[in-house]
Formats: sequence, C-alpha cells, structure tokens
Amino acid sequence: MPDRDIRARFAPHILAAGPRKSRTRHKQSAMKAIEIHDVRKRYRNLQALKGVSFTVERGEFFGLLGPNGAGKTTLISILAGLNRADSGRVSVLGHDVVADYRMARRMLGVVPQELVFDPFFTVRETLRLQSGYFGLTRNDDWIDEIMANLDLTGKADANMRQLSGGMKRRVLVAQALVHRPPVIVLDEPTAGVDVELRQTLWKFISRLNREGHTIILTTHYLEEAEALCDRIAMLKFGEVVALDRTSNLLTQFAGLQLVLTFARGGLPAALEPLRMPANPGERAVRLRLSGYQAVEPILAACREAGCDIEDMEINKADLEDVFVQIMRREGHMPGALPHATMEAAA
Repeated sequence: MPDRDIRARFAPHILAAGPRKSRTRHKQSAMKAIEIHDVRKRYRNLQALKGVSFTVERGEFFGLLGPNGAGKTTLISILAGLNRADSGRVSVLGHDVVADYRMARRMLGVVPQELVFDPFFTVRETLRLQSGYFGLTRNDDWIDEIMANLDLTGKADANMRQLSGGMKRRVLVAQALVHRPPVIVLDEPTAGVDVELRQTLWKFISRLNREGHTIILTTHYLEEAEALCDRIAMLKFGEVVALDRTSNLLTQFAGLQLVLTFARGGLPAALEPLRMPANPGERAVRLRLSGYQAVEPILAACREAGCDIEDMEINKADLEDVFVQIMRREGHMPGALPHATMEAAA
C-alpha cells in the first residue's frame, strides 16, 4: 500500500499555507469553547453515552470520530439542545446547554447529517429566514459572502427543490453560518458529495478557523480529519477511548509499517510480536517498525527461516490505520484510556 498524500487531495490550501500549526492561539481567555463533563444518555436498553468527558479549546479544529453507533450523533444532539443528557454537564463558551439554552444555541452553528429544508423557498429566502430566527434582519451582505464562498451565488434565486444533493448540502452549511456563530459543528458535512464540494467547503471552513472560529467535525473520511484537525477524540460504545493531538496519535499508535507478502513460508514466530492487524482480505503481513534501522534485522530473520518474500513496502501509517488499531484493541476496560491519550486525564 503506497503512502497516501491525503492533504494534497482534499486540503491543498492547507499545504499551501505550510505545516499545520496549533490554532489554539486564538484563545481569548481561559474559557473553553466546549466543555463536556461526565455525560450519560440511555435509550431503553442501550447506554448510548457512558460518562463522556472532554473539552475543546477556543479556536481549535477538533475531530470527533468513531464507528456507527459510537454515540457521536447523540452527543452532538445534546450539545445542540435537541436532546437532553440523563446526567452530566455540557456548555458552549460558558453557557450551559440546559440552564442557558438560548445563549448556548446562539453561540453554536450546527450542520446536520440529514438534508432538512423547506422545498418552497429559494436559497436566499432560506438563509434570510434562518437569520430571522436569531433576530438578524439586515444580514444580506454576510449572506452574499457565504454564498460566494460556497459557490451558491448562481443558485441564490433557485428553489430548494430544484437543487442537487450537493447543492442542498452547501445550503445546510450556509444556514449554520448565517448568525456568525463562534463555534461550528459539522456532522458528516461531506457525506455523499463530490471532491470539488469537499475542497470548496474545507477552504471556507479553514478560513473561518484561522479567523478564530472553533470547529468540531465528525466524519467517516479519516483523511479529512487527519489533514484538518488539531486534536481528535475517538468514541467506542459511548466511551472516549482515545483523545490526543493528531500528530501524537499518528506517532504513538502507528508510525512506520513494513508490509511483506510471502511467496513461500510465513512470518517467523520470533517476529509475531511486531504483527499489526491486516486489512480484510489482505494477503500481506504488516509489521510495526521502531525505525528504518529495524528493517534489516527483520529481513535477516525471514531469510534464516527460509521465507521467500515476494513483495515488500515501507509505509508511514495514516489516521485510518490508527483508527483501526484503537477500535480493535482488546481488553479495553470501561473508563480506561490508552497510553497515548494521557492528555485526557491531565
């Protein structure tokens, strides 16, 4: 498997700006953008959230990842005030989402997964109506700017029911931004859309982040999270199982891999401790490397065991590899954090 240069495909504007730097420089005070403390939620026989706790700094680009059913959407629904936790505390810029709902909601812009719209309004009318919910009656300049940045200007007077799925997705993003929220939550914003829309969206969202907006992203496109997010939390069965800076997760959980395909024989028993989980249907054997200097001793052990190596690759693991490792971890105890995520307990 060759190295995948994801940023060049999905976020070229990030590469042009140079290496990703911490965006928490936008912090204006000690107040957190998002504070989630010991949040629990149960649906009949399903414990959807089991004491979830983490914070998001102001100006941060934060990823919330997990498989289907991990609790991401439930957590976002609680954050947006659409659902109520059984216990725990959630606040947006210091405003409790229950006790101070109106201010918390004003601080937040949410892009939902589902395409929800009124088919009888035009794009511009839809955005003006959304502005009115927040008491904004003279917002046309900002609406024009949003539409321009999301390539919606040419569709401003088009009826919503006439738009393609990708265009409707852009309108959802625009709706979330009309009241200039300091915290923006994107729940699978690029699901089912083409690469052009992804690049348009991420260029605009990255600009907002550079200007100080806090971004919380959930996505199944892990290449997007790797390219964009400063920190990442991973949920599994309603618990936080990893929480750290993206660079730390990549270094401590994955690093370098040696991928070997054998024409004859198999991996010597002495090398089994280095074996990593294989992808479904994969013939090759993946070994964790401590560094490039570890390759020759591994090959020597294979030669000594009489193995015939058909193909060999050295890969730098990406966030997908990290995600698979963490989700496949055995012996995970409820409430425990992997070694690489001690930041969460600090």
